[in-house]
Amino acid sequence: MSAVSDRLPTFPWDKLEPYKKTAAAHPDGIVDLSVGTPVDPVPELVQKALIDAADSPGYPTVWGTPALRDAICGWLERRLGAREVTHRHVLPVVGSKELVAWLPTQLGLGPGDRVAYPRLAYPTYEVGARLARAAYETYDDPRDLDPAGLKLLWLNSPSNPTGQVLGKDELTEIVAWARAHGVLVVSDECYLELGWEADPVSVLHPDVNGGSYDGIVAVHSLSKRSNLAGYRAAFIAGDPAVLGPLLEIRKHGGMMTSAPTQAAVVAALGDDAHVHEQRARYAARREALRSALLSHGFRIEHSEASLYLWATRDEPCWTTVAHLADLGVLVAPGDFYGPAGETFVRVALTATDERIAAAVARL
Repeated sequence: MSAVSDRLPTFPWDKLEPYKKTAAAHPDGIVDLSVGTPVDPVPELVQKALIDAADSPGYPTVWGTPALRDAICGWLERRLGAREVTHRHVLPVVGSKELVAWLPTQLGLGPGDRVAYPRLAYPTYEVGARLARAAYETYDDPRDLDPAGLKLLWLNSPSNPTGQVLGKDELTEIVAWARAHGVLVVSDECYLELGWEADPVSVLHPDVNGGSYDGIVAVHSLSKRSNLAGYRAAFIAGDPAVLGPLLEIRKHGGMMTSAPTQAAVVAALGDDAHVHEQRARYAARREALRSALLSHGFRIEHSEASLYLWATRDEPCWTTVAHLADLGVLVAPGDFYGPAGETFVRVALTATDERIAAAVARL
């Protein structure tokens, strides 16, 4: 086991513990804006669907029920503008982090193969490459990469941590470049429902992929849009030539979403009203925090989408973390997401209205 764990970096969140203690000592309590974990209630219709499916004594299927696959296909066409999506184009997964961490291994990548991801990025992209013993590298523009040996290209739009959105034209050019070089594109689009100053586009849109899903896969999650982080509910969609073998591998590994969760996802994907309500909550929190940070001397870059504000005072990120912890506010240091974030902090919108108001007052 140590041989596997030795491949991995130190779990970054452990480094925040001393600052969390400082923030927690504030007389009015901590305002934790470090981790993007939902705090608002699970929509009632989703809870009801889960409860109604609670009597599920048999094993669920890895591919999900036909009703789940229908719901995913319908949502992809209705919300993302995808066309001619069939069950062969979709695959449920046990939360998107599991998928990101194990995808390189499940694709059969290893020594001699390369994985690339954005210079500022979710740390699990690197973890996935390390688990597979593949080489990994970062990019500013993927089209500048050497395609030799590049087997997996991660895109992330809207970005975690920066909230940056790749435009339709840029996505189209990247997909064309990757196809020309035989590189699989996997686009992490888990924050796509949360565009504020931009309207994020999926690689599954025909304007981007030319009406073909060859060589592309999109990753989507219900954690943020529907407050289902605790359910571990996500799915991937795209090239059947990629998803088919993944399905077989995941069958052998027993990587199945629970039957009650599958029923809950059907309900969640079939309802847009709760998504609009949650977006409104986040929009109000975003505006309040953004104004307070700017007044406190921060500069905010990108952040046109997602659940975070990418903020800086042009000082080392840990200095900023310490300063805010003294105010009882905990944020994530930018270097968690790569050296390029060393002067930034990531401020999550995922706190209750009461805690957001407390942070604003302290700032």
